[in-house]
Amino acid sequence: MSLRLEHVTYTYSPGSVYETHALKDVSLEIPSGQFLGVIGHTGSGKSTLIQHFNGLMRPTVGTVYYKGEDIWQEGYSLKRLRSQVGLVFQYPEHQLFEADVLSDVCFGPKNQGCSKEEAEERAVRALQQTGLKEKYYKSSPFELSGGQKRRVAIAGVLAMEPEVLILDEPTAGLDPKGRDEILDQIAWLHTERNITVILVSHSMEDIARYVDRILVMNKGEKAFDGKPEAVFSHYRELEEIGLAAPQITYIMQALRKAGIPADTSAITVKEAKESILKALGRTKHD
Repeated sequence: MSLRLEHVTYTYSPGSVYETHALKDVSLEIPSGQFLGVIGHTGSGKSTLIQHFNGLMRPTVGTVYYKGEDIWQEGYSLKRLRSQVGLVFQYPEHQLFEADVLSDVCFGPKNQGCSKEEAEERAVRALQQTGLKEKYYKSSPFELSGGQKRRVAIAGVLAMEPEVLILDEPTAGLDPKGRDEILDQIAWLHTERNITVILVSHSMEDIARYVDRILVMNKGEKAFDGKPEAVFSHYRELEEIGLAAPQITYIMQALRKAGIPADTSAITVKEAKESILKALGRTKHD
């Protein structure tokens, strides 16, 4: 297993009048190479959860394991952990600080002990993987657009060659084209490098399109955990906790109620199209 949480609880301001349980007895296993989507409304605990994966937050109660080792045991190297479990924050400017893009992406590899040449080689490769054009490499990261900043922030983590990539709302505020470009690139990296990807997103369509498994957080607890089609079959329960299934789910449910034998487990446009054509006795080549 890549990551494992056992009975993790996290409490803000314990023992005070402001005491809040952000996580409540969460147990979870994430196998190596999985593409996991994490969803939940604001305050559900999802951001607190992902910061436990690389030791940015320490559980009030419970244990976090990476590759079978307790990350909070005496002598465990959190620095090494954070080079293997990379986290890209929702706001990329929180991770950018060097004078130019290339120097910023080189920072992580240099901190790992790479030579200047190896660090630059990794940085260029990571920037190419995120699709940022070479003409921006000597630009200040703070002069870039929101989408370009996100690419640099992601490249900065990828240059450390992590085994786990965690992305907190990587497409927030981007236009549809920019969103698709970044998510397609992440999906390509997941496939090509077989890295574990943990994607936090508010977009049900994005989650449905890319992930193998969905974790739904609600009030610090796991509400649902399973394959996308299984989780979205609980669309009524999701609505009750302030979430919604992809629009395709509602369309397929409506068709089924109208007497058309549509596959209600379809959650992407492609799956829906094939199901509807089949239900109408046609093929996609007709």
